[in-house]
Amino acid sequence: MAPRKPAKSGSPKVNTGKPGRAPGGRDTGSGKGGGKPPSTGRSSGSSSRSSGPREGGPRGRPIRQSDARRSAPVAKGLGGEQIEGRQAVRELLIGQRRKVKEIWIAQDIDPAPIIDDIEQLADAARVTVLEVPRRTLEDTARSEAPQGIIAFAQPLEEADFNALMTKRNGVMPFLVAVDGVTDPGNLGALLRCCDGAGVTGVILPKHRAVHVTPTVAKTSAGAIEHVPMTLVPGLPVAITQMRDKGIWVVGLDDSSENTLFDIANFATDGICIVLGSEGTGLSRLVRERCDTVVSIPMLGQVSSLNVSAAAALATYEVTRARLASLA
Repeated sequence: MAPRKPAKSGSPKVNTGKPGRAPGGRDTGSGKGGGKPPSTGRSSGSSSRSSGPREGGPRGRPIRQSDARRSAPVAKGLGGEQIEGRQAVRELLIGQRRKVKEIWIAQDIDPAPIIDDIEQLADAARVTVLEVPRRTLEDTARSEAPQGIIAFAQPLEEADFNALMTKRNGVMPFLVAVDGVTDPGNLGALLRCCDGAGVTGVILPKHRAVHVTPTVAKTSAGAIEHVPMTLVPGLPVAITQMRDKGIWVVGLDDSSENTLFDIANFATDGICIVLGSEGTGLSRLVRERCDTVVSIPMLGQVSSLNVSAAAALATYEVTRARLASLA
C-alpha cells in the first residue's frame, strides 16, 4: 500500500481570507459545487505509511489553495466534486466512474478497516492520499461530519435522458423524478433508497432544486456513484416526453384518494415515480401532467412522511410488484 503523503508547507493552498483559518461553510441546499482540491502530483511512495515530523500539523500552517484553483469558475451540472464520509469515498473508488484527484485523511484519524480499504483502493487506482491536520480538513468540509476524510474528484457525468427512457438489458425503465427538493440530506437519502430498490435513473430539475453537494454524497452512502442521474430544464416537459415513450408517470401527493398500492398496476411497464418538494409537494403543472396521482395511507396523527421515506415506500412497492411478476 502506498503511504499517505504528509502535507507540506509548499503544497497548493486553500484560500483563507483570515490568517490561520481555512474557508468552510456547510451545505445550504443551493446545489452548487463545493470546495476544490489542491493540484498535486501523484504519490509514488513505499508500502508503509510515512513517518517522522509532518509540516502543516495541528499547530502548523494549513494547506492553502493556489490562485489558479481559487479563481476557477464553478462548473454547473450535477456537482459531486467534493465527497465526504468514509462510505461515500469508498464507493467513489469502487465505482471507478470518474477520475479521483486526491484524498485527504485527518492525521489523527483512528485506525479502522474501512480506512485501510480506502487506502488500498486508492493505491490500486494511483490516487494520492494526503495526511492533513484535522482542523484543515474540517474547515474545508461542507457536511456536518466528514468522518476524517474528503476526496476530490471530477464532477459526476449526467446520464442521457433519452437513454434512461429506453428498455435496457431486458429491464423496463424504472425512474424517479424529483420536483423541487432543496434539502441535501433528503436528496441523499432518496438516492440511497433508489439504489437499493433498483431504480434505473433519477431525474432532477436544473433550477430550484438541490444537486449533488458533499452532504448529498455523504447521506447517499455512495449511491451517487451508482444511480444514473440527469438534469432537465423543466420537469413538466420531461413528463410529457416520458408519457410519449409509453412510460407511466405516477405522482405522490397526500391529497389523492388513490393509494400507493395502486402502483402495482403499472409497475411491470416503464414507470416514473414523481416526488414533490418538502413543503409544497407536487407543483400544479407537474401534478396535471402525471398519468395518475397516489397517496401514502397515513393512519396516525402525522399528516405526511419525509420525502426520502416516501421514496423508499414507493420505489419498493414497484420492486415488490416486479419481483412478484417474475415468480
